[in-house]
Amino acid sequence: MVRLLVALLVCQVLGSVTLAAVRFLKTGQPLNPWFFGALAVGSAICLGATLFVLRKPWELERFARPFVVMLIFLYLGMTLGAFAQHCAGKAGGEISTLRTLVASLSFQGVALVFIWRFLREHGVRWREAFGFSVNWKMALFLGVLVGCIFLPVGQLLQMASATLMTHLNVKPEIQPAIQVLKHTATWVDRVVVGIAAIGLAPVAEELLFRGVLYPGIKQAGFPRAALWGTSLLFAFVHWNLPTFLPLLLLAIALTLLYEKTNNLLASITAHALFNALNFAMFFVVE
Repeated sequence: MVRLLVALLVCQVLGSVTLAAVRFLKTGQPLNPWFFGALAVGSAICLGATLFVLRKPWELERFARPFVVMLIFLYLGMTLGAFAQHCAGKAGGEISTLRTLVASLSFQGVALVFIWRFLREHGVRWREAFGFSVNWKMALFLGVLVGCIFLPVGQLLQMASATLMTHLNVKPEIQPAIQVLKHTATWVDRVVVGIAAIGLAPVAEELLFRGVLYPGIKQAGFPRAALWGTSLLFAFVHWNLPTFLPLLLLAIALTLLYEKTNNLLASITAHALFNALNFAMFFVVE
């Protein structure tokens, strides 16, 4: 699981460096392009080397050497990547749809690939790992039920969080997904964003948080840490202060739903429906 999480972090940084390169080329920063290119390419090479070290399971008796090598390449790649992003200027210069695609593929997209490798290493099939064949009709029904019930609860919690932030003189930030939708120029862009939000994100995130991380930590003997740790991490990676509490409670509900059904289809369905209803509400309110 540690290798899986580090690999996801590496791909996130690679995605950020890619967007920085797009920003640099589009805005024409007053900086030697060769210098910026050296930073970006150097970061990509170091991060690629990190993934190469992570490609195979580590043997316990030979753990120290690959771990140290991984840390060296990881920190060097992240440092060079941070300099490249700084030189490219503030985020926002790239196309919103492109930014969404890169962000989705560098997290949810690669998560699916790494989870596939994770299961193959352990010799487990998808159905066995995530209970896809366990009473799937009831799992789908409960997923739809939870998704519909949680929508108004999440909306109320988000409004309450925004109101509290306003009273504390903290300006609530608009959700990144809503910002992207507001800046999409065509329906094609909105369809692309919708596929990423409704199709890709729920599947990949449920497989990662509820399917892999939660049972892994729980089976290690820490059931409470598994519930709260994965739920907090889920809310954190979607970082947006007004939605932090609703997403935290959503993650807890999805985890309990998975526990109840023993079929990850229930959590995936609830998550996808929740995203779809929020996506649809944007066009109703707009």
